[in-house]
Amino acid sequence: MEKSKGTEPLLSASNGYDSTRLKLSIDDMLRWHAGEFGKWQLKHFVLTSAAWALEAFHTMVMIFSDREPDRISNGSVMDPCRPGSGWEWAGGTGSSIVAEWGLICGQKYKVGLVQAVFFAGCMIGAGVFGHLSDSFLGRKGSLIVVCVLNGIFGILTSFSPSYWIYALLRFLTGFSTGGVGLCAFVLATEPAGPTKRGVAGMSTFYFFSGGIAILSGIAYVFQSWRSLYIVTSLPSLLFLVTILPFVSESPRWYLVRGKVSKAMDVMREIARINGKEISTSLTLKLDDENSDTKDVEQEDCNALSGSILDVLKCRVTRVRLILSFAINLLCSIVYYGLSLNVVNLKTNLYLSVLLNSLAEMPAYLLTAVLLDRFGRKPLAIGTMFLSGIFCILGFSVGGVGVMKIVRMVCGIIGIFGMAATYNLLFIYTAELFPTVVRNAALGCATQAAQLGAILAPFVVIMGESMPFGVFGLSGIVGGILVFYLPETMNRPLYDTMAGMEEGENEPLK
Repeated sequence: MEKSKGTEPLLSASNGYDSTRLKLSIDDMLRWHAGEFGKWQLKHFVLTSAAWALEAFHTMVMIFSDREPDRISNGSVMDPCRPGSGWEWAGGTGSSIVAEWGLICGQKYKVGLVQAVFFAGCMIGAGVFGHLSDSFLGRKGSLIVVCVLNGIFGILTSFSPSYWIYALLRFLTGFSTGGVGLCAFVLATEPAGPTKRGVAGMSTFYFFSGGIAILSGIAYVFQSWRSLYIVTSLPSLLFLVTILPFVSESPRWYLVRGKVSKAMDVMREIARINGKEISTSLTLKLDDENSDTKDVEQEDCNALSGSILDVLKCRVTRVRLILSFAINLLCSIVYYGLSLNVVNLKTNLYLSVLLNSLAEMPAYLLTAVLLDRFGRKPLAIGTMFLSGIFCILGFSVGGVGVMKIVRMVCGIIGIFGMAATYNLLFIYTAELFPTVVRNAALGCATQAAQLGAILAPFVVIMGESMPFGVFGLSGIVGGILVFYLPETMNRPLYDTMAGMEEGENEPLK
């Protein structure tokens, strides 16, 4: 009988397995024996991706807690910098931190500062938890830790006695929030087969947009900023006891950590729930296992620690990391910069946030439909160019009369394109790196995105037209950089860097 493609007998039984067993990579076992995306993966995906809604709560709550409320005049001579001298805050001083601590006039900078501090915490946390989830904590263990910290820090924020304590707690919340999305994303998509992983990865962002939509309703009901922080933090703790116990650790993480039996247990459970069966004659292997040729560069690429230093040691992953960092940074500047225009619409804030979150969903649907038809690379280039071109058009038109509408339409199309790119980059970046360093690399890319989020407000204050020029240039440059990345559609999700080096046939040019 002819052997199945990609299988090979174990050379010895020294590792505790029968020597007659055949070795398969995880992708091959999913494709041929366990199912690429069956009932098990669907349940695992939905439960794990729910964490994205938690990230939306902790991130976007600042739109409501840090807002400047409307003012109510009592008819007296008004001093716009001193509440009580002819005017009062609508909703009282407890409606937001601006009203409670008087963050107006000369103190207005503190609103932008605390938001930048939050994203700085996200940037640091993404790197830390990216490393921890690749190393001893694992994907699920890291997700547990960040949810605990988010719940605790979020609730403590509601009791902040002063602005500076509030800023400190927002930094700490950002630190833990930075690890939520990347841990949930990798944990949700790693058990999916290679032909289903793209669409699954793209679909995670529906949970983030859905979380923002739900948040707008919560904020409408709980209009005290202190109450809002409690209500939006409790779901993180509930997630720990109601959902995470039913989520499995990634079999890929088990495999690269040398826990083959646990990885096989998960694979058998996947097959059982999907109505399939894995033969006892099969076991798992790393993609560089039994390689006959290992040159010096491949030896440098070997890593089990999951450190970002391991990514930098290997030339292929080093170049990919630099490009991914730059592309994610530019994408984030445009995405968050255009998103900030919501507060300038001068309409109902709760309705504006709801509509903004819903407007991103068609972009997610478009990328999900086209992802496996055209590939990651062409789609990333196309969406970044789309956003960049319309932002440049918005920069070139005037801001008077009908041109105001034209500029607004350019902004809408710009954020549509960049929302699609932002969604796409998560799955694309994850597929560019092997399992052993995937979360470390994804954490670094997330740090770049958070840095872009920090820089975006400073671009917005440049005026009415200049920000469009910056956003347009960022989109075009980002699209050009994508040309230097390889296509990953239907390529194996490698376990080790040496295996990726061998599997790619030739180094990245």
